[in-house]
Amino acid sequence: MSQKKEDLEQEIINEILKSIKDVKFGEVLITIHNSKVVQIDKKEKKRFG
Repeated sequence: MSQKKEDLEQEIINEILKSIKDVKFGEVLITIHNSKVVQIDKKEKKRFG
């Protein structure tokens, strides 16, 4: 695997992990096309007392 592809894959992994860590209540949706991550959506819910 080329270094550029490895860097991109690591960047995607880091973004997924960051999205998961940032959400207290909600969901992280990862969209994949042709076995490649093309989009990460984060939906967060705010809960009050």
